[in-house]
Amino acid sequence: MSKILLENMEFFAYHGCFKEEQIIGNQFLVNMEIETDTQKAELSDHLKDTVNYQEVYNTIREQIDVKSHLLEHVGRRILDAVMEKFDGIKHLKVKVSKMHPPMGGKMKCVSLEMERSADV
Repeated sequence: MSKILLENMEFFAYHGCFKEEQIIGNQFLVNMEIETDTQKAELSDHLKDTVNYQEVYNTIREQIDVKSHLLEHVGRRILDAVMEKFDGIKHLKVKVSKMHPPMGGKMKCVSLEMERSADV
């Protein structure tokens, strides 16, 4: 097993419970950890034998672009979409961070981390 890490992907999106957040938008960071068997790709050196990182990024981007009130909803959609689209994934972990959330004080971010394992 190997881990493929897509780290600190930056997106601008319109998630939040407040009406203003869904109009003004905010900066989000997404990290994804993919556990998969990379042995075939290690030997072949062919992209078709592994999880295509660009396609994973595009899948995450598609889900980030859909407005949600909660990070929980965003995270679930990302896990569902990636797990559904790519074969051979054994385990996924996603972390979605909203930068400088409107909490009434200075805060770097608020984050949600979720995990999912493939049905065996």
